[in-house]
This record gives sequence, C-alpha cells and structure tokens, in this order.
Amino acid sequence: MILSIESSCDDSSIALTHIDSGILIYHLKISQDEAHSHYGGVVPEIASRLHCQKLPEILNKLALFVNDDFSHIKAIAVTTRPGLSVTLIEGLMMAKALSLSLQVPLICVNHLKGHIYSLFIRDTLPHLPKIPPYAEIQALTSTQTDLESTITSHLPLGILLVSGGHTQILSMRGIDVISIIAQSLDDSFGESFDKVAKYLGLGYPGGPLVESYAAEFMRLYPHDTPHSFPVPLLHNHQLEFSFSGLKNAVRIATLTLEKPFSQKDIGSICAGFQKSACEHIVRKVRLFFQSNEGRDLPHFAIVGGASANTHLRTALAELCKKYNKQLHLAPLAFCADNAAMIGMAAIWQYTSNDFTPLHEAQIAPKSLPSDFCI
Repeated sequence: MILSIESSCDDSSIALTHIDSGILIYHLKISQDEAHSHYGGVVPEIASRLHCQKLPEILNKLALFVNDDFSHIKAIAVTTRPGLSVTLIEGLMMAKALSLSLQVPLICVNHLKGHIYSLFIRDTLPHLPKIPPYAEIQALTSTQTDLESTITSHLPLGILLVSGGHTQILSMRGIDVISIIAQSLDDSFGESFDKVAKYLGLGYPGGPLVESYAAEFMRLYPHDTPHSFPVPLLHNHQLEFSFSGLKNAVRIATLTLEKPFSQKDIGSICAGFQKSACEHIVRKVRLFFQSNEGRDLPHFAIVGGASANTHLRTALAELCKKYNKQLHLAPLAFCADNAAMIGMAAIWQYTSNDFTPLHEAQIAPKSLPSDFCI
C-alpha cells in the first residue's frame, strides 16, 4: 500500500491506497473552511498552523485503523507542488519522517496530476473501524478490473482542470503522458468565485455559496434577468482563460448597490457572474474541441475542486454531447484537494521507481517544467 499526504492549501488529508488494484483502503480529510471563512479566503499562516495540528491527528487515527501495523506500506507519497509553500512544507516534513522511520521510499507528487487521477479512485472497500486482515484485502482487490486497463480505456483524454488555483485544459494520451494545452492568463475559475463571495460578504469557500445564491435567485425570480457581466476574452480566439476583468466588473457592480445588500441583489450578482464565468469556460472548451489538439479526443473529463459546480457540469455535458465526446466526472467526494488522489497518482511513480531521495525532496509553489510533456 501507499500512504499519501495532501497539504497543498487548506485541507489536511491522509490516505492508504492498494498499489495493484488502486482501491482506496483508508481516507480522512479535515477541512479548514470555518477557520478561514471570516477572512474571505485562505490565510497561509493559519493554514500552516492547522496542518501542524491536524495531520498528526489523522495519522493517529490511521494508526488505530491499521492496529499500529505499518508493515504493508511500501512507499510514502506527498504533494510537493504546486501550492502554498508554508502548507506544503508541513506535509513534506511528515512524509520525510515516515519514510525514514518505516524505511520506505518517498514519492513527490504534483497535485494537479492528482486531480486528473481522481477520475480513477476506487472507493469500494467497506469502511470498517479496523483494517481487515491483509489476506482479505488481497481477496477483495483481486476481483477488480485491472487498473491500467481501466485508465487506458479512457484514453486519449481531454481534461478541463478548474480549481481555486488553476484553470487549464490538458490532454492525456498515455498513463502519465500529460500535456498542458491552455491555461489562465491571470486568475482561476475557482478563485474568482471566492473573490465574488468576498465582495458580497458571503464567506469562504465561495464556490458553493455563489452557486447556491444563483440557484435561489433563478428559482424565486424566474422572469427577472440577473446582472449582466461581460464574458471574458469574448472576441479572442486563442486557447487561454482570464477572470481578472470579470472579477473587477463584479466589484464595480457591488459599489453601485445599496448596503446592506438585499438577498435579491446578492442572488442577481451571483447568477450573472456564474453565467458569464461558465460561458467563458464553455467557449474555450468548444475552441479546444474544434482544434487539432482536441478534435480527435473521444473522451473529455472535468476535474478539480471547482468542477463540482452544477451549472458548469450541465453546460459542458451538453457541449460534449454536441461534439460526440464521452464525458467523465470525478466523484464529488474527491473533486477538491485530497490524499486519495495523491495516492492514485503515486501508483505510477511507484511502478516506475520514480522515488526522491530525502535530501533532494523540496516543495515548489508552481509546477516544474518536467512535470508535464511539452
């Protein structure tokens, strides 16, 4: 099994993944949303201190789950990039300590790849208070379809990754053969939702809140038109994203409203913003489907924390149907940052002996050029 750790932002998470089958044996995540809500976004220092508290708590619960028997763990995987430096370091320090104490190799994982591999998480073992005997796990996992065959059946694959830190279109033409096709020129889809929520005083994380207020506005005022905002890069036919102008348009709109904001005004702003943000994504994905890079891809996936947005999922499902693409969605429970996706991504590094010596393991706020194909 691989023990994996995720601490790239504000979620503390540890998981156990069976190497041969990819089945998730154990997973626990502790969110920091409440601690950051007052500030309207993640405060790095607070996030770092909470990881320092919560990761050992999760590890202690894992120890109880495995009856203090770590003998079946063959490697430690940890997110080392991209992310907040002060939070990444907490996970890496724990990973180094475990690697040294258990005498198993260390695997450094790019968490964007983790989001892609979240599509293939197999959360099928019964969730028991104690780990079953290892022979029982082997028996359960032996009945599963070969993991490599499952993944290759989805290839070649186009991918939209939308999260709090990234908005990218990628292509995956083989296991771990992943290329970045397009990305944002400035802010991300998910971050723009957080910022709009902050403008409106809604709290954090902003994605679910903005979506909820937008849906409520459309339900209560079906004949009213929500606030109108410009669709970013409307006349730009390049494969690239931008959300800074849209965010600023929302900020300016809030300045014209009477305070405190009415529920109707909040809903109208949220619905109008979400409509423009999602239309921007859909327009760029359509360009991708029409391009040489995306025309031949029979499969398309949406991953990342912001991929949970229902409005976006519905719009892209209709687009995929129009262009005859089979749509794949990550399970909602594993859309946001989590250690299960890190464990799944680490399997392929483990099988290719892609280990990092402890003295060379470092964190990085951005992806490395070698992480993706050119």
